Amino acid sequence: MSIKGIVFDIREFTLHDGPGIRVSVFLKGCPLRCAWCHNPEGFLAKPELLVRKKECTGCGLCRRPCNHDICHPFKICTRICPQNLIRISGTEYEVQELAAKLGKYKVFLEQNEGGITISGGEPLMQAEFTLALIKALKPMHTAIETSGHALEDVFIKAADTADLIMMDIKHSDTKMHEKMTGAGNELILRNLAMLKNSKKPFIIRIPVIPGFNDTEENMKKTASLLAGAASLSYVELLPYNQLAGAKYPLLGLKFPYSFAEGAGLKALANVFKSYDIKTKLAPL
Repeated sequence: MSIKGIVFDIREFTLHDGPGIRVSVFLKGCPLRCAWCHNPEGFLAKPELLVRKKECTGCGLCRRPCNHDICHPFKICTRICPQNLIRISGTEYEVQELAAKLGKYKVFLEQNEGGITISGGEPLMQAEFTLALIKALKPMHTAIETSGHALEDVFIKAADTADLIMMDIKHSDTKMHEKMTGAGNELILRNLAMLKNSKKPFIIRIPVIPGFNDTEENMKKTASLLAGAASLSYVELLPYNQLAGAKYPLLGLKFPYSFAEGAGLKALANVFKSYDIKTKLAPL
């Protein structure tokens, strides 16, 4: 039986999702609900509609019956809108189908020391598909971008299969983590400990959210968790962008929080440098 997965985006020639020039694949479904998430279409592991309702003129064409199989689950026609205000987020692929599509980039990516990054959502929510896809893409360089919130046996398989793990650490304190993501960080920290003690190359990414985790105390605790990890390439600090909530209305959702913009990343990077941990600052 073929293994299928749901993808909500494929971005060509990305520069910040691992080494070199890459193609990034975004899978639907995530166990967390981070208050600052800018990809809410990645929450649910099924196709859903993105609708620009504010621009709708109420012509009613989308409510007429249609013969498009792709439209039937949504009970409206997704193809007839004269202003193109409706689109489906989520495309089903078989592993070999997607591997063939991504394989077309192989020569270019290898020439630019890049590869394929599997992201989300949380790609390990579709673990069987993710791992099968990575195996089908070999010998291309592959990376998994994960929150680390995955069953430990699944996380171990992911670390064994991919060439690189890119893992988020959102907060060192489990109560603060649960408050802003909907889940504690115990499972994440167990997987981090496994990764730290392995020989698998990994990158830690920290979304720096004003008023949540942008304190020197939190960064010191995070740095202490990472100190001495021989396979850690670097820690990347990601600035918060106030455009994060732009897509929520398209899904009929409200962006849950409003954060100030522009935490002092350079000062926080110095905390990691004091632990002899290399840091990078991602562009806004």
